[in-house]
Formats: sequence, structure tokens, C-alpha cells
Amino acid sequence: MNLYRTHNCEELRKGNIGQTVKLAGWVDTIRDHGGVTFIHLRDHYGVTQIVINDESYMSGVNKECVISVEGALRERDAETVNPRLSTGEVELKVDNLTVLGKSVSQLPFDVEESTQTREDVRLQYRFLDLRNPSMHQNIVKRSEITRFIRSKMEELGFLEIQTPILTSSSPEGARDYLVPSRKHHGMFYALPQAPQIFKQLLMVSGFDKYFQIAPCFRDEDSRADRSPGEFYQLDFEMAFATQEDVFAVAEKVMCDTFTKFSDKEMSGAPFVRIPFAQSMLKYGTDKPDLRNPLIIEDLTEFFADVDFAPFRKKPVRGIVAPNCANSSKSFFEKMLAFATEEVGMKGLGYISVLEDMVLKGPIVKFLTPEKQQALISMLGIKANDTLFFICDAPKIVDKLSGQIRTELGKRLDLINKNKFEFCFITDFPMYEENEETGAIEFTHNPFSMPQGEMHALETMNPLDIKAFQYDIVCNGVELSSGAVRNHRPDVMLKAFEIAGYTQKDIEAKFSALFNAFHYGAPPHAGMAPGLDRIVMLLTEQESIREVVAFPMNANAQDLLLGAPGEVTEMQLREAHIKIR
Repeated sequence: MNLYRTHNCEELRKGNIGQTVKLAGWVDTIRDHGGVTFIHLRDHYGVTQIVINDESYMSGVNKECVISVEGALRERDAETVNPRLSTGEVELKVDNLTVLGKSVSQLPFDVEESTQTREDVRLQYRFLDLRNPSMHQNIVKRSEITRFIRSKMEELGFLEIQTPILTSSSPEGARDYLVPSRKHHGMFYALPQAPQIFKQLLMVSGFDKYFQIAPCFRDEDSRADRSPGEFYQLDFEMAFATQEDVFAVAEKVMCDTFTKFSDKEMSGAPFVRIPFAQSMLKYGTDKPDLRNPLIIEDLTEFFADVDFAPFRKKPVRGIVAPNCANSSKSFFEKMLAFATEEVGMKGLGYISVLEDMVLKGPIVKFLTPEKQQALISMLGIKANDTLFFICDAPKIVDKLSGQIRTELGKRLDLINKNKFEFCFITDFPMYEENEETGAIEFTHNPFSMPQGEMHALETMNPLDIKAFQYDIVCNGVELSSGAVRNHRPDVMLKAFEIAGYTQKDIEAKFSALFNAFHYGAPPHAGMAPGLDRIVMLLTEQESIREVVAFPMNANAQDLLLGAPGEVTEMQLREAHIKIR
């Protein structure tokens, strides 16, 4: 028999009435009714009410201390049944109580109110924050989701293989976390930004389907959906696979996981495929929230012959917002304030359509009657709609349009919060131009296969080359990136040459992969859905830190353990490090 308990705090029911049982857990609430004290005892599983008639038992007992109690289980009076508890029909009358772990009397916050506490305090006392049932359940749900995903990957024939944590530094888009070597003076390991090179090497090694729940480390700034240090992803790779093969696996795993852990409506397989260029034009982002029905229209050509100075020689975008022409004056004022103060636009023009289909707005006088009718017909504008205009430089107009689209969707309550809308974003550009230097750089993953392979690299403008690169997006959150990998050394050399790398650079930075490709590399492809973001969506949290047990704060600090922290002079000397 367990020394501390015979049952947990969730499993006792009316069928246990009359039994002598032992429970152990944390004191959640204390209610003193003058000679009779009622305590909600909480453990990992749930809550049971215990009743104490002997006041001497309460010596040293306060909220959040840990106790073990023994006594007879009895039925609660009908008027005291608590329907909010699964154990609400019974209570334990205490005959013996032992304090197992004392707690300070002054807590930094009430556990049940921890999610309303300042984040820095929550993270400093994360062990208390995680006792909050809602936070506790987030971590439980994360474990369940992880286990389910593992089982799905195994069902699909994938082999789980762990890859190294200490590796070499390589340019993969973010700053590396560096680890000095004690044995090799002046040399450094790096924590992997992703298992990218290792999983490709596994394919060259003859494994057919690999996966792991992989830790990834990137020294980058925090966002609500991005951790500044460590995050986890479902990393998988397949030999002799095409883009569509990867999509089929991703659709199966995502559909089964989201169906298992949510009752929300979901867009089923196959997911919508949206080319990158189309996504930027229609939605103003490569992470579109398809729950928002608003579409961005390209009106540049339409306004080419309109003598309106602000639209002259610049791309023009339009968004038709339904049923908002009769909105209050403050609605339009707030949209203008959002555009100018939060987004940084110079203004936000619009035309409203009255009940008799007459157009109203400052821009209308620049449009002939024929142009007005053409605009109505082209965009399918209806009475009481409003057409918003966005105009700016080519490189930023799409982004600005996307921000206005998102804000309109929120303010007009157009977004269906009870649905998961998935899509694949495909055909990302292989290269982009650095605005400051004019140099050609990789847009995303440098190990992707260019569409057209060597022919494209040798004959096309680099900025026109597309990669076999793709993302999964759900409700405006990028869940995954992936690619068909480059497996040819000649293509690898040419692709990196365009981005300014020499063969010597490749042999120095990617020697293992480049060398392996000379020994028979199969075509291969994969992707890596973010586990933290999947759990964040399924638990309906706004921040990724709500689903990570011990996260860093937005400033990349571990407030619980005090990292990063100072180390001793001896440790620095052993690693051949001097602070400057």
C-alpha cells in the first residue's frame, strides 16, 4: 500500500462511501465554519473536499501546504453537493492528518488567480503558476497531444531517431546559441536551430522515414507564437518523396490530431494550396487567416487613368468590407487611427455605398460615372458596403493591406472563432534582394531544391526562381515549414554560388552534407510542424508561454532559475573564454 494515499483526489465516488481512505495533496481552499473546517484538497488529478472537526489538526495547515489525510468517506448532504466537482457528492471526514510539506503563509499570488498575475511574477514562481488547474491542464494536454502525434507517425511507418544537440554552427536564418569547447581551445559547438542537416544525412544513410519531437534553439526575438530560446517541432523526413507525399502525411497527422483534441469545425483534407505570390496579393501575408472572408483586390490598373495624385505611379489595393457603410463615425475614425498610428500608413481612404448604390467619399469626385459603375461591377460591391484603399511602395503595400484586412475582420466580427482553417502556402521565392546591399540572398531554407533545378539556376533571373518550399498555416499561425530538399552537389554549388558562397565556403560550412551527396543521395523531402504552436491553438491560448512548462520571458530570461547568469572565473578559464 502507498504510504501517503490509497486514492487520488479525483477518483472517489458514491461507490466508495463507507471506506477508509487516504488522500494526499495541496490545500487549495480553507473554509472555517466555527468548529468545522472544510478544505478542498488538490492533486494532479482533481479535488476532493475533506472535513475536519478537530481544530488541533489545523496546526501548521495553510493554503498550498502539502498534507496527507485519512478517514471515512461519506455522502454529502443533498443541499451541499457541488456539481462543479466530479467528486462533489462525497467528502472525507478526517481522522488523521499529517503535514508533509509546509508552505509560507504569504504567497506571491493566489494559485487560482495566477493567470491574472504579472507574467514576470508568474515565471519567477512557475511551480505555483503550474498548480493553477487551467495551466496544469495545458501541460497535461501537451503531453497527450505529443503522445498521440508519436503514435500517428509510427502508424505511418516513421522511425523515431534522435539527433545531436551539440553540433556545428551553420547559417540557417537565425543566430546560433554557441557553446565553448573545453578540450579544443578557441572552438565552439552550436545548439541546433533545427535537425536540418542531420535528417538529410539520415536519408542519405538509407533510412526511409524519420521523425522526432525535436528541440530547436534560436537566438531570436520573442513573439506571442515564438519562444526566444528553445522550441519543439515534429520533425520528419521521407526518402524518394515529392511535395505531395509530404502534404499527405501532414494532412493525415494534422486532421487526426485536431479532430482528436478539439470539437471545433475543421477544414478537411486536402488543404487549400495557395502560391506565395497569390497569398501576398489576396491576403497581404504568407500566413493568411482564411476564417476572415475579406479579400484584397489589386486596383493598380484600374486607377492608372484616374487623376488622383496619392494613387499616381504606386500600387493600389482595395478591400470591400460588407455592411459597414452605416457604421458609426467612431468606427471609421478608429480604423484611420489604427492605419496611421499603429501601422504607419499616411492615411486610409474609403468609399461607402449608400442604399441607392450611390458612392460617397472624397475619392468619388475623381471617378467618372462610368468608372464608378465599373468599380461596382468589378468588385461586386453591394449597398451598405465600404471599399477601403491602401496605396504605398511596392515592397510594403501588400503587408499594409494585410494588416488592414486583419483589423477589419476583427472589428466587423467576421472571423469564425469556432473553426480551424488550414492551408499550404507553396512556391516561395528561392532568393530575395537585400535592400541595403543589393546582394542576392536565400529567402528561407538554403537546402531547398529550386523548381527547375540546374536549368532554372543557369537561365533565370534569381529573383524569379521559385523553390519547392511550403508552409502549413492554420488560422493565421504558421505551423510548419518544409521543402523538397536539394540532393545534388552540382545544384547545391550553383544555388549557393548565386547567394555569394564559394565552393570553399560550402566545404567549410556544410562539409558533411556536401560530401555525402557525392555518395548517392536519394530525392527526399520533409517538414517540421511546431509542437508548441499546435498545442497553443488546441488549448486556445494567446501566447506560446502558456503551453510550455518552463519558458523564458520575452527578454530571453529564465526568471525561475536565473538564466542567463554569471559563471566563475575558473569556468571561464576552463573554456578559454575572456569577457570583453
